[in-house]
Amino acid sequence: MTTEVLRYYKTFSQEDLAEMIKLVLVPFLALLLFLAAWSIGASRVETSLGALPGPASVWTQFTVLVDEHNQERVKETAFYERQEKRNANKLAKNPDAKVKIRPYTGKPTFFDQILTSLFTVFTGFIIGSLIAIPIGIVTGLSNTLYLAINPIVQLMKPVSPLAWLPIVTMVVSAVYVSSDPMFSKSFVTSAITVMLCCMWPTLINTAVGVSSIDKDLLNVSQVLRLNFRTKVWKIVLPSAMPMIFTGLRLSLGIGWMVLIAAEMLAQNPGLGKFVWDEFQNGSSNSLSRIMVAVLVIGFIGFVLDRGMLLLQKKFSWDKSAELR
Repeated sequence: MTTEVLRYYKTFSQEDLAEMIKLVLVPFLALLLFLAAWSIGASRVETSLGALPGPASVWTQFTVLVDEHNQERVKETAFYERQEKRNANKLAKNPDAKVKIRPYTGKPTFFDQILTSLFTVFTGFIIGSLIAIPIGIVTGLSNTLYLAINPIVQLMKPVSPLAWLPIVTMVVSAVYVSSDPMFSKSFVTSAITVMLCCMWPTLINTAVGVSSIDKDLLNVSQVLRLNFRTKVWKIVLPSAMPMIFTGLRLSLGIGWMVLIAAEMLAQNPGLGKFVWDEFQNGSSNSLSRIMVAVLVIGFIGFVLDRGMLLLQKKFSWDKSAELR
Protein backbone atom coordinates (compact mmCIF):
# COMPACT_ATOMS: atom_id res chain seq x y z
CA MET A 1 0.00 0.00 0.00
CA THR A 2 2.78 2.40 0.91
CA THR A 3 4.64 1.58 -2.33
CA GLU A 4 1.53 2.36 -4.39
CA VAL A 5 1.06 5.69 -2.61
CA LEU A 6 4.68 6.67 -3.20
CA ARG A 7 4.42 5.66 -6.85
CA TYR A 8 1.28 7.75 -7.27
CA TYR A 9 2.87 10.73 -5.49
CA LYS A 10 5.95 10.49 -7.69
CA THR A 11 3.87 10.35 -10.87
CA PHE A 12 1.70 13.25 -9.73
CA SER A 13 4.74 15.35 -8.87
CA GLN A 14 6.31 14.80 -12.28
CA GLU A 15 3.10 15.73 -14.09
CA ASP A 16 2.64 18.75 -11.87
CA LEU A 17 6.21 19.90 -12.49
CA ALA A 18 5.82 19.48 -16.24
CA GLU A 19 2.60 21.48 -16.20
CA MET A 20 4.23 24.22 -14.12
CA ILE A 21 7.12 24.46 -16.58
CA LYS A 22 4.69 24.60 -19.48
CA LEU A 23 2.44 27.28 -17.99
CA VAL A 24 4.99 29.45 -16.17
CA LEU A 25 8.56 28.92 -17.29
CA VAL A 26 8.00 28.89 -21.05
CA PRO A 27 6.05 32.20 -21.17
CA PHE A 28 8.56 33.74 -18.74
CA LEU A 29 11.51 32.78 -20.96
CA ALA A 30 9.67 34.07 -24.03
CA LEU A 31 9.09 37.38 -22.26
CA LEU A 32 12.77 37.65 -21.33
CA LEU A 33 13.79 37.00 -24.94
CA PHE A 34 11.32 39.64 -26.14
CA LEU A 35 12.67 42.23 -23.69
CA ALA A 36 16.27 41.41 -24.63
CA ALA A 37 15.54 41.71 -28.36
CA TRP A 38 13.65 44.94 -27.76
CA SER A 39 16.47 46.43 -25.70
CA ILE A 40 19.15 45.52 -28.25
CA GLY A 41 17.12 46.55 -31.30
CA ALA A 42 15.83 49.83 -29.85
CA SER A 43 19.31 51.18 -29.18
CA ARG A 44 20.16 50.84 -32.87
CA VAL A 45 17.16 52.79 -34.18
CA GLU A 46 17.63 56.56 -34.30
CA THR A 47 14.67 58.89 -34.74
CA SER A 48 14.28 62.67 -34.85
CA LEU A 49 13.72 62.55 -31.08
CA GLY A 50 16.66 60.29 -30.31
CA ALA A 51 17.05 56.53 -29.98
CA LEU A 52 13.96 54.36 -29.84
CA PRO A 53 13.16 53.81 -26.14
CA GLY A 54 14.01 50.49 -24.59
CA PRO A 55 12.29 48.68 -21.70
CA ALA A 56 14.13 50.71 -19.03
CA SER A 57 13.09 54.08 -20.49
CA VAL A 58 9.51 52.93 -20.93
CA TRP A 59 9.33 51.71 -17.33
CA THR A 60 10.72 55.05 -16.11
CA GLN A 61 8.03 56.97 -17.99
CA PHE A 62 5.36 54.64 -16.65
CA THR A 63 6.38 55.51 -13.11
CA VAL A 64 6.31 59.21 -14.10
CA LEU A 65 2.76 58.79 -15.37
CA VAL A 66 1.79 57.15 -12.09
CA ASP A 67 3.29 60.06 -10.15
CA GLU A 68 1.47 62.58 -12.36
CA HIS A 69 -1.80 60.79 -11.70
CA ASN A 70 -1.23 60.80 -7.94
CA GLN A 71 -0.31 64.49 -7.98
CA GLU A 72 -3.47 65.31 -9.93
CA ARG A 73 -5.60 63.42 -7.41
CA VAL A 74 -3.96 65.40 -4.59
CA LYS A 75 -4.82 68.65 -6.42
CA GLU A 76 -8.40 67.46 -6.89
CA THR A 77 -8.78 66.62 -3.21
CA ALA A 78 -7.37 70.00 -2.19
CA PHE A 79 -9.71 71.75 -4.68
CA TYR A 80 -12.82 70.22 -3.10
CA GLU A 81 -11.53 70.79 0.42
CA ARG A 82 -11.09 74.50 -0.32
CA GLN A 83 -14.64 74.71 -1.65
CA GLU A 84 -16.07 72.92 1.37
CA LYS A 85 -14.18 75.23 3.73
CA ARG A 86 -15.32 78.31 1.82
CA ASN A 87 -18.94 77.12 1.78
CA ALA A 88 -18.81 76.31 5.50
CA ASN A 89 -17.61 79.84 6.28
CA LYS A 90 -20.30 81.26 4.02
CA LEU A 91 -23.04 79.27 5.75
CA ALA A 92 -21.69 80.23 9.15
CA LYS A 93 -22.21 83.90 8.29
CA ASN A 94 -25.53 83.36 6.52
CA PRO A 95 -27.37 80.03 7.01
CA ASP A 96 -29.67 80.86 4.07
CA ALA A 97 -26.83 81.42 1.64
CA LYS A 98 -26.75 79.34 -1.53
CA VAL A 99 -23.63 77.27 -1.92
CA LYS A 100 -22.48 74.94 -4.68
CA ILE A 101 -19.60 72.63 -5.45
CA ARG A 102 -17.91 73.26 -8.78
CA PRO A 103 -16.54 70.16 -10.53
CA TYR A 104 -12.80 69.75 -10.83
CA THR A 105 -11.65 70.49 -14.37
CA GLY A 106 -7.98 69.60 -14.19
CA LYS A 107 -6.14 67.93 -17.03
CA PRO A 108 -7.08 64.23 -17.36
CA THR A 109 -4.20 61.92 -16.51
CA PHE A 110 -3.05 58.85 -18.40
CA PHE A 111 -5.16 56.61 -16.17
CA ASP A 112 -8.18 58.87 -16.57
CA GLN A 113 -7.79 58.42 -20.32
CA ILE A 114 -7.73 54.65 -19.86
CA LEU A 115 -11.02 54.70 -17.95
CA THR A 116 -12.58 56.97 -20.58
CA SER A 117 -11.58 54.61 -23.39
CA LEU A 118 -12.83 51.53 -21.51
CA PHE A 119 -16.19 53.12 -20.77
CA THR A 120 -16.55 54.18 -24.40
CA VAL A 121 -15.60 50.84 -25.92
CA PHE A 122 -17.92 48.89 -23.62
CA THR A 123 -20.79 51.25 -24.42
CA GLY A 124 -20.34 50.82 -28.17
CA PHE A 125 -19.73 47.07 -27.83
CA ILE A 126 -22.82 46.44 -25.71
CA ILE A 127 -25.09 48.48 -27.98
CA GLY A 128 -23.67 46.73 -31.04
CA SER A 129 -24.15 43.30 -29.42
CA LEU A 130 -27.75 44.06 -28.47
CA ILE A 131 -28.41 44.86 -32.12
CA ALA A 132 -26.30 42.12 -33.73
CA ILE A 133 -27.36 39.07 -31.69
CA PRO A 134 -31.14 39.35 -32.28
CA ILE A 135 -30.60 40.07 -36.00
CA GLY A 136 -28.16 37.14 -36.20
CA ILE A 137 -30.70 34.80 -34.56
CA VAL A 138 -33.60 35.63 -36.88
CA THR A 139 -31.24 35.63 -39.87
CA GLY A 140 -29.93 32.18 -38.97
CA LEU A 141 -33.45 30.79 -38.57
CA SER A 142 -34.75 32.20 -41.85
CA ASN A 143 -33.01 31.60 -45.15
CA THR A 144 -35.10 34.36 -46.74
CA LEU A 145 -33.94 36.92 -44.19
CA TYR A 146 -30.37 35.72 -44.62
CA LEU A 147 -30.54 36.34 -48.36
CA ALA A 148 -31.97 39.81 -47.70
CA ILE A 149 -29.52 40.90 -44.98
CA ASN A 150 -26.28 39.25 -46.14
CA PRO A 151 -25.55 41.77 -48.95
CA ILE A 152 -25.99 44.67 -46.51
CA VAL A 153 -23.66 43.02 -43.99
CA GLN A 154 -21.01 42.33 -46.61
CA LEU A 155 -21.29 45.94 -47.80
CA MET A 156 -20.92 47.50 -44.35
CA LYS A 157 -18.42 45.08 -42.80
CA PRO A 158 -15.26 46.29 -44.62
CA VAL A 159 -15.91 50.01 -44.02
CA SER A 160 -13.06 51.60 -42.07
CA PRO A 161 -13.75 53.58 -38.88
CA LEU A 162 -11.91 56.47 -40.53
CA ALA A 163 -14.71 56.56 -43.12
CA TRP A 164 -17.51 56.28 -40.56
CA LEU A 165 -16.14 58.92 -38.22
CA PRO A 166 -16.85 62.08 -40.30
CA ILE A 167 -20.40 60.90 -41.04
CA VAL A 168 -21.10 60.02 -37.41
CA THR A 169 -19.62 63.31 -36.23
CA MET A 170 -21.88 65.35 -38.52
CA VAL A 171 -24.99 63.32 -37.64
CA VAL A 172 -24.36 63.56 -33.89
CA SER A 173 -23.72 67.31 -34.16
CA ALA A 174 -27.02 67.77 -36.00
CA VAL A 175 -29.21 65.40 -33.97
CA TYR A 176 -27.72 65.38 -30.48
CA VAL A 177 -28.60 68.94 -29.50
CA SER A 178 -29.21 69.77 -25.85
CA SER A 179 -28.44 72.62 -23.50
CA ASP A 180 -27.62 70.11 -20.76
CA PRO A 181 -26.54 66.85 -22.45
CA MET A 182 -26.16 63.70 -20.37
CA PHE A 183 -23.11 62.64 -22.39
CA SER A 184 -20.60 64.71 -24.33
CA LYS A 185 -20.76 64.69 -28.12
CA SER A 186 -17.24 63.29 -28.32
CA PHE A 187 -18.28 60.28 -26.24
CA VAL A 188 -21.43 59.67 -28.31
CA THR A 189 -19.45 59.96 -31.54
CA SER A 190 -16.78 57.50 -30.44
CA ALA A 191 -19.31 55.01 -29.03
CA ILE A 192 -21.43 55.00 -32.21
CA THR A 193 -18.31 54.59 -34.38
CA VAL A 194 -17.27 51.59 -32.28
CA MET A 195 -20.78 50.13 -32.54
CA LEU A 196 -20.89 50.47 -36.33
CA CYS A 197 -17.53 48.76 -36.78
CA CYS A 198 -17.67 45.99 -34.18
CA MET A 199 -21.18 44.57 -34.57
CA TRP A 200 -20.58 42.61 -37.79
CA PRO A 201 -18.48 39.69 -36.46
CA THR A 202 -21.10 39.05 -33.78
CA LEU A 203 -23.94 39.20 -36.31
CA ILE A 204 -22.20 36.87 -38.77
CA ASN A 205 -21.08 34.32 -36.17
CA THR A 206 -24.49 34.30 -34.51
CA ALA A 207 -26.19 33.66 -37.85
CA VAL A 208 -23.74 30.86 -38.69
CA GLY A 209 -24.13 29.31 -35.24
CA VAL A 210 -27.92 29.37 -35.42
CA SER A 211 -28.04 28.00 -38.96
CA SER A 212 -25.73 25.14 -37.91
CA ILE A 213 -28.05 23.87 -35.17
CA ASP A 214 -28.99 20.20 -35.51
CA LYS A 215 -32.25 20.01 -37.40
CA ASP A 216 -33.48 17.30 -35.04
CA LEU A 217 -33.47 19.84 -32.21
CA LEU A 218 -35.58 22.25 -34.25
CA ASN A 219 -37.93 19.42 -35.17
CA VAL A 220 -38.34 18.59 -31.48
CA SER A 221 -39.36 22.20 -30.81
CA GLN A 222 -42.04 21.87 -33.49
CA VAL A 223 -43.28 18.59 -32.04
CA LEU A 224 -43.49 20.17 -28.58
CA ARG A 225 -45.15 23.24 -30.16
CA LEU A 226 -42.80 25.63 -28.45
CA ASN A 227 -43.41 29.30 -29.14
CA PHE A 228 -40.67 31.36 -30.79
CA ARG A 229 -39.40 32.86 -27.55
CA THR A 230 -39.14 29.50 -25.77
CA LYS A 231 -37.48 27.88 -28.79
CA VAL A 232 -34.86 30.60 -28.94
CA TRP A 233 -34.18 30.56 -25.19
CA LYS A 234 -34.16 26.78 -24.68
CA ILE A 235 -32.73 25.47 -27.94
CA VAL A 236 -31.26 28.11 -30.23
CA LEU A 237 -29.16 30.13 -27.78
CA PRO A 238 -27.55 27.17 -25.92
CA SER A 239 -26.68 25.46 -29.21
CA ALA A 240 -25.29 28.61 -30.86
CA MET A 241 -23.51 29.93 -27.75
CA PRO A 242 -19.94 28.94 -28.81
CA MET A 243 -20.25 30.76 -32.13
CA ILE A 244 -21.94 33.76 -30.51
CA PHE A 245 -19.07 34.17 -28.06
CA THR A 246 -16.54 33.76 -30.85
CA GLY A 247 -18.22 36.70 -32.56
CA LEU A 248 -18.31 38.70 -29.34
CA ARG A 249 -14.59 38.16 -28.75
CA LEU A 250 -13.80 39.28 -32.30
CA SER A 251 -16.12 42.26 -31.99
CA LEU A 252 -14.62 43.45 -28.72
CA GLY A 253 -11.09 43.25 -30.12
CA ILE A 254 -12.12 45.15 -33.24
CA GLY A 255 -14.00 47.71 -31.17
CA TRP A 256 -10.91 48.37 -29.05
CA MET A 257 -8.74 48.95 -32.13
CA VAL A 258 -11.39 51.11 -33.77
CA LEU A 259 -11.76 53.28 -30.67
CA ILE A 260 -8.05 54.12 -30.46
CA ALA A 261 -8.02 55.13 -34.14
CA ALA A 262 -11.20 57.20 -33.74
CA GLU A 263 -9.86 59.01 -30.69
CA MET A 264 -6.64 59.87 -32.51
CA LEU A 265 -8.42 61.16 -35.61
CA ALA A 266 -11.22 63.10 -33.87
CA GLN A 267 -9.13 64.13 -30.84
CA ASN A 268 -11.80 62.69 -28.54
CA PRO A 269 -10.77 62.01 -24.92
CA GLY A 270 -9.10 58.65 -24.39
CA LEU A 271 -5.90 56.72 -24.98
CA GLY A 272 -5.88 57.60 -28.68
CA LYS A 273 -5.83 61.30 -27.87
CA PHE A 274 -3.04 60.71 -25.35
CA VAL A 275 -0.91 59.07 -28.05
CA TRP A 276 -1.59 61.84 -30.55
CA ASP A 277 -0.90 64.60 -28.02
CA GLU A 278 2.43 63.05 -27.11
CA PHE A 279 3.31 62.72 -30.80
CA GLN A 280 2.50 66.40 -31.34
CA ASN A 281 4.38 67.37 -28.18
CA GLY A 282 7.66 66.04 -29.57
CA SER A 283 9.58 66.15 -26.29
CA SER A 284 12.50 63.88 -25.48
CA ASN A 285 10.18 61.68 -23.41
CA SER A 286 7.34 61.51 -25.93
CA LEU A 287 8.47 58.27 -27.58
CA SER A 288 8.73 56.51 -24.24
CA ARG A 289 5.30 57.74 -23.18
CA ILE A 290 3.80 56.64 -26.50
CA MET A 291 5.39 53.23 -26.04
CA VAL A 292 3.82 53.01 -22.57
CA ALA A 293 0.43 53.71 -24.15
CA VAL A 294 1.04 51.11 -26.87
CA LEU A 295 1.88 48.42 -24.33
CA VAL A 296 -1.10 49.36 -22.16
CA ILE A 297 -3.40 49.24 -25.18
CA GLY A 298 -2.11 45.77 -26.02
CA PHE A 299 -2.38 44.58 -22.42
CA ILE A 300 -5.94 45.85 -22.08
CA GLY A 301 -6.86 44.13 -25.36
CA PHE A 302 -5.44 40.88 -23.98
CA VAL A 303 -7.36 41.25 -20.70
CA LEU A 304 -10.60 41.98 -22.55
CA ASP A 305 -10.17 38.85 -24.65
CA ARG A 306 -9.41 36.71 -21.59
CA GLY A 307 -12.46 38.17 -19.86
CA MET A 308 -14.69 37.20 -22.77
CA LEU A 309 -13.14 33.72 -22.71
CA LEU A 310 -14.02 33.33 -19.03
CA LEU A 311 -17.59 34.40 -19.76
CA GLN A 312 -17.76 31.89 -22.60
CA LYS A 313 -16.62 29.10 -20.29
CA LYS A 314 -19.20 30.14 -17.71
CA PHE A 315 -22.16 30.25 -20.09
CA SER A 316 -21.20 27.39 -22.40
CA TRP A 317 -23.22 24.22 -21.84
CA ASP A 318 -20.30 22.00 -22.82
CA LYS A 319 -17.94 22.43 -19.87
CA SER A 320 -15.52 19.83 -21.23
CA ALA A 321 -14.80 21.78 -24.41
CA GLU A 322 -11.29 23.22 -24.59
CA LEU A 323 -11.52 26.97 -25.18
CA ARG A 324 -8.52 29.18 -25.93
